[in-house]
Amino acid sequence: MTVTREKVLAALSRVEDPDLKKDLVTLGMIQGLEVASDAISFKVVLTTPACPLKEVIKNNCLEALREDFGDSLKVNILMTANVTTARADGPLLPKVKNIVAIASGKGGVGKSTTASNLAVALALSGAKVGLIDADISGPSIPTMFNVEAEQPSVRQEDGKNIIMPVEQYGVKLMSIGFLTPAEAAVVWRGPMASSALKQFISDVDWGELDYLLIDLPPGTSDIHLTMVQTVPVTGVVIVTTPQKVALADATKGLTMFRQPQINVPILGVVENMAYFTPEELPENKYYLFGKDGGLKLAERFEVPFLGGIPIVQSIRESGDSGYPAVFKSGVTEGAYRDLAESVARQIAIRNASKNKTEVVQVNP
Repeated sequence: MTVTREKVLAALSRVEDPDLKKDLVTLGMIQGLEVASDAISFKVVLTTPACPLKEVIKNNCLEALREDFGDSLKVNILMTANVTTARADGPLLPKVKNIVAIASGKGGVGKSTTASNLAVALALSGAKVGLIDADISGPSIPTMFNVEAEQPSVRQEDGKNIIMPVEQYGVKLMSIGFLTPAEAAVVWRGPMASSALKQFISDVDWGELDYLLIDLPPGTSDIHLTMVQTVPVTGVVIVTTPQKVALADATKGLTMFRQPQINVPILGVVENMAYFTPEELPENKYYLFGKDGGLKLAERFEVPFLGGIPIVQSIRESGDSGYPAVFKSGVTEGAYRDLAESVARQIAIRNASKNKTEVVQVNP
């Protein structure tokens, strides 16, 4: 069969993105197509560099082309990515494609640990990532990134002070912990804490980001409302542990974002401390706090289950040392990389299937 541009596109139009349920040609994911008599080359532009189906899509393209042109055709496929966005235009963070809240109903479930490792895992995949520590009274991000002694620099722009975020492990960071003494308690009323979050959003030079994660304080508070009223939030990741008390509080956190006047999409549920795995016995799983609580929560509210993170000693050690567990080979690296792929996947699906991301208008 003679190889032509039209015939190549016809073959590739049989290849579907498994998540978006449309073919690659219709989605505009086939770019830079070059056709010769015995060779073709093109780019497949994925919706995220953390796409878990990268190899599946590539192999499906090769199979479709072989079906039509045989095995002798030389095919060069470059798998690349351009993170999608569905946010409406607005004055704040115009270069940030997706704003993702990391929330929990109660403290102590490992929300900040999850946010930190998720941010680093996304950055390791090739994405541009930022992380706001919005837990004003209990900031932990500086410790988890080993930047407790750092202070952000400030530059002047049109008579206004612009804060430059601290950068570590490929992630841009902002926390009240950079601005106050480590031993000092931040005892602020709700409006002051909300004002600090607004400043972290409007007065920080975040630049171009694919994902800006916001590590929220536990519970449901002024900070949560301030966030959704200030910036268009792509979606929320709910972190819980398997036991009943954590699930009860996680349910409150989830339903808050689902209230009609807020209505921010839930990207899914993460079950932290899902099981204990000894380092020397990585195949063994001991369910110390119960089993599948996060999965059942996700099923109950018909939202995606993003995965379970085990309890291993290295995760605790990594949080204390400021060297995220996702860097350590083994079960922790796999769990957090899988989580990053799941979150990126749900963001891409959300952007393709739901309405534009808008700032929430909450009536007082």
